[in-house]
Amino acid sequence: MCLKKIAALLLVLVLAFTAAGCSSLQQSGNKKNFTIVTSFYPMYIDVINITKGVDGVEVVNMTKPQTGCLHDYQLTTEDMKMLEKADVFVVNGAGMESFLDKAVKQNKKLKVIEAADYKDINLLKTGEQENPHVWTSVTYSIAQVKAITAKLCEADPAHQDAYRKNALEYCTKLEALKKEMHAALDELPHKDIVTFHEAFPYLAKEFKLNIVSVIEREPGTEPTPQELEDTIAKVKALPVKVLFVEPQYSPSAAETIARETGAKIYTLDPIVTGEANESAMDAYIDTMKNNMETLKTALQ
Repeated sequence: MCLKKIAALLLVLVLAFTAAGCSSLQQSGNKKNFTIVTSFYPMYIDVINITKGVDGVEVVNMTKPQTGCLHDYQLTTEDMKMLEKADVFVVNGAGMESFLDKAVKQNKKLKVIEAADYKDINLLKTGEQENPHVWTSVTYSIAQVKAITAKLCEADPAHQDAYRKNALEYCTKLEALKKEMHAALDELPHKDIVTFHEAFPYLAKEFKLNIVSVIEREPGTEPTPQELEDTIAKVKALPVKVLFVEPQYSPSAAETIARETGAKIYTLDPIVTGEANESAMDAYIDTMKNNMETLKTALQ
């Protein structure tokens, strides 16, 4: 009887041990990812480069692939549900995400990283408002990567070494891009440009371009007859008559100006739309190189 009792006791202990081990493995297998939600495409590109290859980190872009600048974007119920599950919400800031106050108010635990909130970024103004399109400057895009990385390291210290390594690698690529663009654009014979809307002042400042007019002050809003007349007059005075539209918006106003002035139309992409997947890793660099070639062709 004694041996039977001991055997029974050992069996109970073995089963208990096994159950505990299985429970531990199950918990480990179900371990929650560190979830980063980005507000729109430029932030997604930065974050997937910073978090590349880091296990347990999930990056989700909140807005749809065709969503452009977020000036008038309204949060959906799906967006709010997504933000409730986020460990961090990475935004551009500087007024780009007009819904940000609402999102924070409804989710007070939400940790927000504003990429434009960095000591090396000096915001330009369009009228009385700060212009948030800082990523169109390669220098400021690098600053945004640094800002996001620093805050991610605070929010998720377990992966800080990997974040810093990835950020350094990506910033090195961006520095090479900046050097290439300066070599191509700094000595162009013509510097005056007419852009579609206020997306490119930072790019223009970095590469010594002069924006003489914009076609639409607010994207998607047709210019008034007086604004159209003023732009036509400015284009007629240019030695090289070129207009730059954006792939995210209708070119109809630019086409009207072109008919009146004989100007050629080219496309500059502010890199605000695209598929949120691995192909986005090089999207900023590739698109900026395309913009560089477009400017070279138009302004020679």
